[in-house]
Amino acid sequence: MSEKILSVFIDESGDFGPYEAHSPYYLVAMVLHNQNIDISNNISSFEEHLRNLGYIQHAVHTGPLIRRESVYANDLVEDRKRLFNALFHFCRKLDIHYACAKIRKSECPDVITMTAKLSKEIAKILRTNENFWNSFDSVIVYYDNGQIELTKILTSVFSTLYAHVEFRKVKPVDYKLFQVADLICTLELLSEKAESGSFSASELDFFDNVRDFKKNYLKHIKKKML
Repeated sequence: MSEKILSVFIDESGDFGPYEAHSPYYLVAMVLHNQNIDISNNISSFEEHLRNLGYIQHAVHTGPLIRRESVYANDLVEDRKRLFNALFHFCRKLDIHYACAKIRKSECPDVITMTAKLSKEIAKILRTNENFWNSFDSVIVYYDNGQIELTKILTSVFSTLYAHVEFRKVKPVDYKLFQVADLICTLELLSEKAESGSFSASELDFFDNVRDFKKNYLKHIKKKML
C-alpha cells in the first residue's frame, strides 16, 4: 500500500504590525489535499480556462483582483469577475478540505500576544480534527515564507504535533492549490466583513451586495470546511 501523504497549502491575510481599523483580522487558511486523489485533470482544465481569458502562467491574487490593484489596475470589472470565477469554480470542483485560523488584532497588544494566540488557534485546528490528520503517514506543508513570523509559528506547531512533517517553500504561480488558499483566505475575511457590515466600496462593486456574496460564493465554499 502506498504512503498516504497530506499536502497543506497555506496563505495568510493581514500582518504582524499594530492593530489598524481597516485591517482588524489576521487569518491563516490551510488547504488540505490527499495526494492519493488525482486532480491533474482539474488543473489542466483550469489552466486552459486561464489561457482562454488571456492569462498565461498567471497566479491569481484575489485581494488585488477585487480591489482593482496591481496587475489588475486596468482590467474591467467584468474581466476581473471572470478570472475570479475561474478560480472559484476550480476550487469548488476539487476534492479538498480547508481550515482557517482567525484572530482579532484588537485583542493583541503586541507581537508576542499575537504569536501566542495564532499558535493556539492553529494547534486547536490540528487537535480538533486529530483523527483526520493522524490518518496520514506524513504531512507536507507548502508556504511561500512571505511572513517570517508565520513561518516560525507553522514550523513550531506542526513539528511539535507531528513527527513526519516536511516544509517546502513555494511560488504561487507553480501551485494552483496555493492560489486556492489565497481564495479561501479572501472569502473567509469577506465573511467576517459581511457579518460586521464593513464591505468596502470596491467589494460591493465586485459582488453587488452582501446577500449575493453569501449566496453565490460563501455558502458553497463553506461546504469544504474541515
